[in-house]
Amino acid sequence: MTQYHNTYGGLQSLQSSLNAEDGMGVTSLSVIYASIILSSMFLPPILIKNLGCKWTIVAGMGCYVTYSIGNLYPGWYTLIPTSVILGMGGSPLWSAKCTLLTISGNLQAPKENKKAADVINKYFGIFFLIFQSSAVWGNLMSSLIFGSDTNITNISEEALQYCGAGVCADINSNSTTKKPAQQLVWTLVGCYIGVGVLAMIIVAVFLDNIDRDQAREFRDNREPFWSTFLATFTLLKDKRLVILIPLTMYSGFEQSFLSGEYTKNYVTCALGIHYVGYAMICFGAANSLCSFMFGRLAEYTGRAPLFCVAAVTNFSCILALLFWRPHPDQLPVFFVFPALWGLADAVWQTQTNSLYGVLFPRQKEAAFANYRMWESLGFVIAFAYSTFICLDIKLYILLGVLILSMVTYLWVEFQERKNPTLPVEEGIYDTDFSAKGDHILNQTSL
Repeated sequence: MTQYHNTYGGLQSLQSSLNAEDGMGVTSLSVIYASIILSSMFLPPILIKNLGCKWTIVAGMGCYVTYSIGNLYPGWYTLIPTSVILGMGGSPLWSAKCTLLTISGNLQAPKENKKAADVINKYFGIFFLIFQSSAVWGNLMSSLIFGSDTNITNISEEALQYCGAGVCADINSNSTTKKPAQQLVWTLVGCYIGVGVLAMIIVAVFLDNIDRDQAREFRDNREPFWSTFLATFTLLKDKRLVILIPLTMYSGFEQSFLSGEYTKNYVTCALGIHYVGYAMICFGAANSLCSFMFGRLAEYTGRAPLFCVAAVTNFSCILALLFWRPHPDQLPVFFVFPALWGLADAVWQTQTNSLYGVLFPRQKEAAFANYRMWESLGFVIAFAYSTFICLDIKLYILLGVLILSMVTYLWVEFQERKNPTLPVEEGIYDTDFSAKGDHILNQTSL
């Protein structure tokens, strides 16, 4: 299931450098996440309840592969349509994955005599260990293939002064960005397509169809379309979800900064595009290991201390990036920042997803659709202003959103400590797949 991230994660980190003409690469990323927002509004509950988690995941992965195909001949007429297709499949895929893990955690917890929240945390940690490790292999492919380019040129001292946040030059161009040979691009994208198709086959053959009976029951007792369509928005009556919006959007802001800004304005600018993969490998490796570690550590420390560690780490990195002037002589530093960013992102991914699963166990599909929608809005905003404002302003915006996110998160955590959400009883997925838990919603509605 996680192998599809090889195809997209590697391409996303290269878009701002590989397809830099007129901002085409970051524009395609904006279109992806705008489409995810649109699909989040109605597709996840409809697809998951009709197809089940397994086949929703397979269909979503197919949408991701189309984006790789579009990158074989990148242009406005290939990247934008495939970006829309990817976005429409992205939210159902993510929501189905989160729903599958939440159902599994709730069913397994009574068997292990543990809290459902602890088991869900552990499952998300294991998932993100594997998920983020795919960044290592995807980016390793890009660095090895692009590193074989025989036309790599040295970057002059004059060009280096435009790297980092110090000078706001023409932000639509980067004089040190040289596109690799087209044959190498085709080789890389071809590898990504092959991995994506292989991943679809593996999921289709080996993943358990854990909610097959429930999906069949839903099809036999179909709810009105508008009830399913509006499920994502109905959950916004819960003020906990509304207050979590800044935290969820920050996840999009911080990921887009690393993949779109750091790779272009620091790594590609000062070292060359063939180093982007190596920098992102550090991010993926740190993210993978920390996801597994934090998923288990949360059982003993709780979520709040981990969120604080992530916030302090990102805060420190943002301040350092404001003043750092990247130079090839400082090679290790280029990899320290992605590693620290990976540590923090491990918390944002595992703990925020787990938090949604714990707070909204009876509205899983709608909750994770909201998560993907608001996270994607963060991506859209960040990629949209990428070609219009200077790097130092982007860093200040990131800093402001981080501070707001922590304030709102801590309020939600405080309320959850005062009035814990009731866990889902064992067997609820066998008897009432669409249980509403309206008493919880009414207690916390605006």
